[in-house]
Amino acid sequence: MDSTPGKPKGTLGDLVKAESMIQLAIGLPAGCLIGWLVGHWLDGKFHQNWIGVVGILLGAVGGFIQIFTVASRYMKSSDE
Repeated sequence: MDSTPGKPKGTLGDLVKAESMIQLAIGLPAGCLIGWLVGHWLDGKFHQNWIGVVGILLGAVGGFIQIFTVASRYMKSSDE
């Protein structure tokens, strides 16, 4: 039996893969939403109209970074 320490097998391994896929699906929308909420709050605080857009863009960048991190981790673990 090929048992690699630290690498979940069976049902637990499937749950870990599912959790990684959920992170991929939620990463970008959550980043954009959080960025917009913070930007909208700052717009009201500083009486501006452009900070919300910057917040969405920064949230999108953060979401893409999260997606690439999770995807590269998943690809690395599937190669081994």
